[in-house]
Parts: sequence; C-alpha cells; structure tokens
Amino acid sequence: MSVPTVPALSLPAGAAGSRIVGLGHHQPEKVLTNDDIARFVETNDEWIRSRTGIVTRHVAADDVTVADMATAAARHALDDAGVDPLDVDLVIVATATAADRSPNTAGRVAYALRTGVQPGASTPEGEDEPDLRNVVGPAVIDVNVACSGFAHAVGLADQAIRTGTSRTAVVIGAEKLTAVTDWSDRSTCILTADGAGAAVLQAADAPAVGPVVWGSEPELTPAVLIEAPTDKFAQDGRAVFKWAITRAADRARRVVEASGLSLDDVGVLVAHQANLRIIEPLAKGLGLEDRVVVTDITESGNTSAASIPMGLSKWWHAGKIPAGTPALLFGFGGGFAWAGQVVLTPER
Repeated sequence: MSVPTVPALSLPAGAAGSRIVGLGHHQPEKVLTNDDIARFVETNDEWIRSRTGIVTRHVAADDVTVADMATAAARHALDDAGVDPLDVDLVIVATATAADRSPNTAGRVAYALRTGVQPGASTPEGEDEPDLRNVVGPAVIDVNVACSGFAHAVGLADQAIRTGTSRTAVVIGAEKLTAVTDWSDRSTCILTADGAGAAVLQAADAPAVGPVVWGSEPELTPAVLIEAPTDKFAQDGRAVFKWAITRAADRARRVVEASGLSLDDVGVLVAHQANLRIIEPLAKGLGLEDRVVVTDITESGNTSAASIPMGLSKWWHAGKIPAGTPALLFGFGGGFAWAGQVVLTPER
C-alpha cells in the first residue's frame, strides 16, 4: 500500500529584523499629588517619596477607557514615524485593566485609527461614515502579562515581522490602574496611575530589536493580583521588592547576553517603573547607573504595562535619550512574569 505524499507547506519570507521607527505616549490631564492622596488616607508627601520616589501621577476621567488612551498614544507614535495608519498590518495592545472583552482593545484601537471614533460611536458631525465593506484590517491582539506586557508584545511583533506575517506593527502598553485601585489601601493607592505608550515597528534590513527573553517565577504567581470578586489591585510588596533586589539583575543580564551585546554596550535602561527604590538598585546591579536610566515614575507613578513605552517615549521626545543607541527594556510584575529585549533607539 502506497503512502500518500503530504504536500509541503510554504512559509512567507520574513525580514532580517525589525526596528522601532516611532514612539508616542498619552497621559490624562488630571494630576494627583502626594498631598492630594494624603487627604483620604493616612500618609504624607515625605513618606511616599522616600518609599517609592513618586511625586505625582495622572488619573483618567471615569469616561476615558484604556482603548482611548491606547489610541492617542498610537497616533502620536505613527505621527512620529511618519507612517499612515492604513499601512499598519498588526496592532498589539498590552494591558491588564481593559474593562471590555470584545472587541478587544487592539481591535478598538485599529478601528479608531481608521475611523476616528471607537466602535459603536457616531462619526463626527460633518464627516462621512467610512465604508469598511471588503476592507482587510490589521491583525489585532491583546496581551495580558501585566507589567511586563509591553516587552512581551514587542517580542511578538518582532517575531511576526521576522517570519513575514507583518511588515508594520503598532505595539502599545495602556492601563487604567486607578479603576482597579482600592483607595483606602495606603500600600497600593500611592502607586497606581493611568496612561499609555506606543512604538511603531517596521521591517528592517538588519536587526534593531534583539530577541525577547522571557520567563516567570512560579512561587510568586500570587504576589500581584487583580482578581474576582473585588477586581482590585493587591500585591505582596515585600516579596516583589525582595525578588527585584535579589533576582532581577540576573534576569536582565540574560536579556543582554541574548542580544549578542555586553552591558558595556547598553546606553539606556528602561525598566518597569514600579518603584524608584527598585529601579536605582537594578541599574547599579547591572553597572548601568552612569548611563541614561529612565525614572519617569517620579511624575507618572506605576502604570503597569504602559510604564516602559511611556517612559521611553517621554524621555525620547524630551531629548534625554540619544538616537541609535542600545536600550535595555526590562519588565516584571504580575504573573509573576518578566521579559525584556535590547532595542536600538530610533534615528532622529
């Protein structure tokens, strides 16, 4: 009996690598100071600064969604890159706080970038309703790995570009952490904030995004929680801090080693903006304290998946980060998961 011949599958030809060509960010207008928080929990400005480094944080209005902030950051990044939204074939949003399940946040962002409104909303007066019949939009993917979500999402976008399933991707980290905050819990309400950051990745002739290195810490899985029935953010702060001080540097070194570079080559550190008392020891442990170390937490608080892209974009647009330099992105937190990669900052 003859064995039937199985036809060979074909794979698309991918690019040699990807590169970041644009960065963007968005923060709500409302600013909450430490003195503001001291009005409803027993704390004060000095106590918060000395333990977290946070001075201010931004808080979204009740009617502002994660998708709204993600869309604003994506538009900023696309404008920065000079890329038409219609050329985007992949949208990935990293978030742990989206209130809506379907369409997912990435689908809402993709729709809003094309139409100017969120799904279900009316087209602005004076504008024609777009005809989306027979339109093939981008792939839309949500990633929920909390604070390390953006690094995970960049890894997925880079792999999609290198395997030929995408040419232009928008990767976004967006969170509305204040919506899941217990404002009577002094240990967490002093930390949380809202915002979004985004990067545009495109196919490149040479890799400018290093391989993602990711993993998890099983024994710390319950250390950071947003779960039913309360759906409020809670964490074992001591356990998280101990891991960050004793193990984070080892995980970050693995990221740099995978890129083929050394720590001497790294010019910028963009770690998850969890706590200044974590970021500064991490930089010192890696020998990067004399490089550009993003400390956006002082004015933005902890924004989970948004913290790395938002800090990177804000400092990039402020001229604090040089062009074309290796930057170490390293996220860690809920799950308990971590991920990172070395990327070359965009050219100006």
